[in-house]
Amino acid sequence: MKIDLTVTVTEEVRKLMAEFTAAAQIPPYVQFGHLGTHFDVMDKTFPLDNTERRGVLFDVSHVKEREIEAGDINMDKITENDFVIFYTGCLEENKFGTPEYLQTQLELSNALITALLNKKVSMIGIDFPGIRKPAEHPQADQYCADHGVFVIENLANLDTLLTATKGQPFLVHTYPVNYGGLTGLPCRVVAEV
Repeated sequence: MKIDLTVTVTEEVRKLMAEFTAAAQIPPYVQFGHLGTHFDVMDKTFPLDNTERRGVLFDVSHVKEREIEAGDINMDKITENDFVIFYTGCLEENKFGTPEYLQTQLELSNALITALLNKKVSMIGIDFPGIRKPAEHPQADQYCADHGVFVIENLANLDTLLTATKGQPFLVHTYPVNYGGLTGLPCRVVAEV
């Protein structure tokens, strides 16, 4: 069974993001690369080996009023080159592109990010806008990229994936659009269970 983990970009979503980026004075060409499911390029090239990775999904939907910590997941389930995905329920609770979604307080702790990098994962996936809050978002993504890890933001249908996998690993296919000169690359992410 295949499950599409990519946000569907509708005209409504495009308009919401256009309003947000205009208010934040973000140029349209920057907005394009960060629309929907994407990763921030951070001056790195996406390795084609990352197009297929073993996926591990962690349900951290119970964490609401604090950072997501390494103790919230079973780090022993993670192996080198994994695509580690965090399900928070944020995208289900807040429609993509709305102020509520874009201003979520969810984030991974710096200690958890470092622990994932020490495990030598290939990718980190989330169902919210960034692994750290906006003030630290670029630095966190750059830290990951400098360690060969890409952060895929705005993953959808993680509730369906959680039910289908029952805690077991699965295969993840990730295909970024082959555009040059953008700071973010939209991508299609599909889990195969």
